[in-house]
Amino acid sequence: MTDRAAVDAAIARVFRDEAGRITAALLRLLGDFDLAEDATQQAIVLALETWSRTGIPDRPGAWLTAVARNRAIDRLRREARGRERLAELAAAPRPQGSDDRLRLIFTCCHPALAREAQLALTLRAVAGFTTAEVARALLTSETAAAQRIVRAKRTIVAAGVPYRIPAAAELDARVEEVLAVLYLMFNEGHLATGPAAGHRRELAEEAVWLAGLLSRLMPDQPEVLGLLALCRLHHARAAARFAPGGSLVLLQDQDRSLWDRHAITEALRLLERAAATGRVGPYQLQAAIAARHALAPSWPATDWRSIVGLYDRLLAIAPSPVVELNRAIALSHRAGPGPALAAVDGLAGPLDRSHLLHATRAELLTQLGRGAEAGQALRRAADLTRNPTERAHLRQRLDRLEHGPAVAPAVTSGAGPAGAAPL
Repeated sequence: MTDRAAVDAAIARVFRDEAGRITAALLRLLGDFDLAEDATQQAIVLALETWSRTGIPDRPGAWLTAVARNRAIDRLRREARGRERLAELAAAPRPQGSDDRLRLIFTCCHPALAREAQLALTLRAVAGFTTAEVARALLTSETAAAQRIVRAKRTIVAAGVPYRIPAAAELDARVEEVLAVLYLMFNEGHLATGPAAGHRRELAEEAVWLAGLLSRLMPDQPEVLGLLALCRLHHARAAARFAPGGSLVLLQDQDRSLWDRHAITEALRLLERAAATGRVGPYQLQAAIAARHALAPSWPATDWRSIVGLYDRLLAIAPSPVVELNRAIALSHRAGPGPALAAVDGLAGPLDRSHLLHATRAELLTQLGRGAEAGQALRRAADLTRNPTERAHLRQRLDRLEHGPAVAPAVTSGAGPAGAAPL
């Protein structure tokens, strides 16, 4: 890796880790979303120009924070409307409140914004997604994602949206969007959509931390507990999901002794608390499916009948093609590849550009002895995925299909991130 490439990679990591914190801190002081984010972006640009000459500082996050504050101060000095805020900003230390980012999430998810705009802005400002990553997460174009972000910021300013956590009476009505954003953050950390890395563990951990913060704010909201349980159950397997060389290890092949049993136990307790409320929602059901996998002593001992039943309940309250795909995968383990393939083929329209659909078809076709069709499906899946680790895994499957013995089932079920299999 060249020095410039190393600098760019370091900046990308710091940006992912620090952008949300810096933006939230400046927004608290400035009350100006555009200025807070612009100052953060300017700090990133200066880092690109400076670090390649001077080297990466020991505390790059602190360096970026200081630069962003200085850029904000410079802009306020030039604007009459900002001069009354200048003394406050210049004198105040960086805020250390643990709920800064939670305030920022609720600001981005204000009802004045359309749902798509809420998600786009939050992923950009809080999670530090690039516009391209926002577009991939929301299954839209980069142009459309950029337009959503710009319109969302303008709406926040025009509507005078406050930077605060809503009052207790407002929380239940506002939480659905916040949960959706936290889930997308976790998804991107669990299995990244971008080409640079197979996963972004720090982003997954950030989503789990924020979900935990939200659960302390709303301890009796069952779907908050359900989301936190779901994320913890998947994150409990983090140590087993990748081989030492970085290749993907599927659920059925993972060393279960590496799973974090304490985290699994805590997640199960969260599910029990959620169930005690008597209100069942999609995150709880997805967590219940993940729990069935976590509790199975081995892959052959997985309770597929129960998992298919949970998918049926999930489809009844939150129908989607992705959930239908996961149900079909579970069905293959209970009823065989024939019925499952019929169900998967029925989803070809809405999920034609999903690599998971084609990877699933490939496995089912392989089990049915239809190798040529399976190879075509694997090529399509490898072309569609943007995750380098997944692509490498799919190409290995294709190579083994064409040149070696048939491989063991390589698609799993369990309502993982974004409804996909819990890899």
